[in-house]
Amino acid sequence: MFCEKAIELIRELHRMSDGQLPAFNEDGLRQVLQEMEALYDQNQSDVNEAKAEGRSDLIASIKLRHCCLLRNQRCVTAYLYDRLLRIRALRWEYGSVLPANVRFHMCAEEVRCLKDHGEFEIDDGTVILLKKNSQHFLPRWKCEQLIRQGVLEHVMS
Repeated sequence: MFCEKAIELIRELHRMSDGQLPAFNEDGLRQVLQEMEALYDQNQSDVNEAKAEGRSDLIASIKLRHCCLLRNQRCVTAYLYDRLLRIRALRWEYGSVLPANVRFHMCAEEVRCLKDHGEFEIDDGTVILLKKNSQHFLPRWKCEQLIRQGVLEHVMS
């Protein structure tokens, strides 16, 4: 049935408690994207046929497939965004060096993005500050652990 794989991705996240990162479901995501491609191709074919032959009976199925495409898109976006929020929360909890069991559940793109766009780069356990002269205005409670680790400095000015 339509959208079942996408909904399963969301259910997978809800089964995990807060603070836990489930393994990245690459196979499930691939299946959703393949379904979206098939729905799109089928819609393109039916739209062309409806225009060429004036078949208004195809409009209902075109609309249904379009709604399924939108739902799959929302589910994939929600899945990826929820993972982002969980990774961000774990990053604040553990600091710049995430435990191996957390990194094990991340896909290669998530690990790369964490290194490329994060404040710190992890190189054999060494923490390097990438943005040396940057200032970030954050509530102290959000960064107390990083201050305790000596990674951030509380500047009063």
